[in-house]
Amino acid sequence: MTFDTLSSDQIQALLDEQTAAYETLKASGLKLDLTRGKPSPAQLDLSNELLSMPGADFADAAGTDTRNYGGLTGLTELREIFAPIMQVPVEQVVAGDNASLAMMHDNLVFALFHGVADSEQPWGVEEAVKFICPVPGYDRHFALLEEYGIEMLPVDLLDDGPDVAAVRELVKDPAVKGMWLVPTYSNPTGAVVSEAVAAELAALETAAPDFRIFWDNAYAVHHLTEQHTKTADILGLCSASGHPNRPVIFASTSKVTFAGSGVCFLGSSADNIEWYLKHLAKRTIGPDKVNQLRHARFLKSVDGVHALMDGHREILAPKFQAVVDILNARLGEHGVASWTEPKGGYFVSLDVVDGTASRVIQLAREAGVAMTPAGAAFPYGDDPRDRNIRIAPSYPSPEELAAAIDVLATCVLIAACEQALAQ
Repeated sequence: MTFDTLSSDQIQALLDEQTAAYETLKASGLKLDLTRGKPSPAQLDLSNELLSMPGADFADAAGTDTRNYGGLTGLTELREIFAPIMQVPVEQVVAGDNASLAMMHDNLVFALFHGVADSEQPWGVEEAVKFICPVPGYDRHFALLEEYGIEMLPVDLLDDGPDVAAVRELVKDPAVKGMWLVPTYSNPTGAVVSEAVAAELAALETAAPDFRIFWDNAYAVHHLTEQHTKTADILGLCSASGHPNRPVIFASTSKVTFAGSGVCFLGSSADNIEWYLKHLAKRTIGPDKVNQLRHARFLKSVDGVHALMDGHREILAPKFQAVVDILNARLGEHGVASWTEPKGGYFVSLDVVDGTASRVIQLAREAGVAMTPAGAAFPYGDDPRDRNIRIAPSYPSPEELAAAIDVLATCVLIAACEQALAQ
């Protein structure tokens, strides 16, 4: 029965029941961590062949000694594998080191100091610099902006992408220089930007002529079902709309091979790539080409990437299903929460009763379950409704995950009961 149909006495009885269960769970000494979307050891084991590569044959396809300096754009044979995934011509793809976040950081800092390819002046000398941030969103995106004093403008992330009407109003301000977007299986909701929404974003008339979409395609191949959702071709759409420099596309193998020893990629227009390489050349002499070579030989082709991701899906899909099943069983009848059932990506987004997410996180922590802080998926860590919680099912074992979600559901019910009785 939903809370709307319960009397105060019935809610109190439910609170007493859940509190007793909570104390039992708390006494069991759990130490579980659902804070970040890390691949599990079983997923990392899928790529262990990399550890024996490249061996004594360390020349790339062109005969270049990958142990030496140089090669700022990265190995061609690896870029050829990921260019079709990013939907960017191979000559407009740069392969870097292990973290796409570093490429995002560089693009932001280069823009602040130098302006972008079509800027009249560096962003940093403007009176203000603002970015549109679809929410819920990725906390590390927001942390980058906060680090450099860039004002964040939240807009709702809907099932098919950001609220375009809200975006259209915001870009009338010339201080709005860009927006973040995770187009496929967004962190944390699993939303997918539709072709229609992507086309609208591509065609937007913006007051800032150097407006950028930071298109973080982190989960392009991270499917949880046999349905392979296709990412909108943002570079093609922007070019067709007369804004070829608008999108800057990021990707990586962080959750494909080894999370800490993967390869990141940047794709964009020819002008943007020339601009990026010009400034990158002052920061580095070249990426880790030995690591790129072993990735190229291990993955072999686009088909090789998809085959490896099928292995990830076999490990991940049952975990995501377990989360949904437990939430349904524990919370479904009470009407105190809703959650996403993503078809890909790394997270489940849980919305609890308004005003209770912080209390849920506190209760879970005291019971031995670490969760991402409430509000982390919003700029400045401020969820105005205090209701969103990000669940990262990937790292724990199935048994640990089930225990953690059981604790979380208990905490959701306790917090909901407390608030209902207080009102």
